[in-house]
Amino acid sequence: MASTSSSSSSFNVSLLLVSVLLGISLIAVSASNFYQDFAITWGDGRAKMLNNGDLLTLSLDKASGSGFQSNNEYLFGKIDMQLKLVPGNSAGTVTAYYLSSKGASWDEIDFEFLGNLSGDPYILHTNVFSQGKGNREQQFYLWFDPTADFHTYSILWNPQRIIFSVDGTPIREFKNLESRGVPFPQNQPMRIYSSLWNADDWATRGGLIKTDWTQAPFTASYRNFNANACVWSSGSSSCNSNSPSSASGNNNNSWFSQELDSTNQQRLKWVQKNYMIYNYCTDTKRFSQGLPPECTATS
Repeated sequence: MASTSSSSSSFNVSLLLVSVLLGISLIAVSASNFYQDFAITWGDGRAKMLNNGDLLTLSLDKASGSGFQSNNEYLFGKIDMQLKLVPGNSAGTVTAYYLSSKGASWDEIDFEFLGNLSGDPYILHTNVFSQGKGNREQQFYLWFDPTADFHTYSILWNPQRIIFSVDGTPIREFKNLESRGVPFPQNQPMRIYSSLWNADDWATRGGLIKTDWTQAPFTASYRNFNANACVWSSGSSSCNSNSPSSASGNNNNSWFSQELDSTNQQRLKWVQKNYMIYNYCTDTKRFSQGLPPECTATS
């Protein structure tokens, strides 16, 4: 009887493992597809969708860079994308991945990855524009090599805050402080954009290091896009004004009211203490007439 019970138990464990593996397979199959969600907008063939739409690559050579944009516009959401950045000597190049609206008073939420000389760290540059006004830069080194493998870069954007995260670790939070006169992106739908381009006039050490075109073409890769978000279409949102009950993506809409819990507040402090290399909120020389009001807010 013990032998029969053991065999039955082994069979059940095997069945469970198969079920789990099948579940993972189904999740992978149902993941977002670049053909469905994005359009290549420029680059004359330098941007490519590969592996049946599971992979997208952008490349840059001396003649041109390349870029793409989302087919949908969003008004609030949790946006995830995995990127593998240009390896080797990428000095002078910028890989930009961001949300942006249109018009003179546009809103924008930026990740920009500034290339490096081989062996030097990438700089992750972040910014938030609201009603056409930016100047809210924070820059970081990363705690891993972003060219060796894919890593997940996320933007959580809800009516209360914007949170930038890397592999689930928050690196920056920008709160809605409109009550204190700080404009916050909340009225203009935004598309997702990405581009790989030459910025050797400023990107690496303030433009001191120029792009080495013998290393071209430079290539960045993208996969596993996910938008659990409110889609904007024909002047209205797929979410009602109070909740994202009709948000695209999965059914977990907790992002609409998400804030940093105590664990993630500690993670944020860890990143900012150990990896932040520039913070506009401490640049008293630049803001000699006084720091922006969000920098002195206590809540």
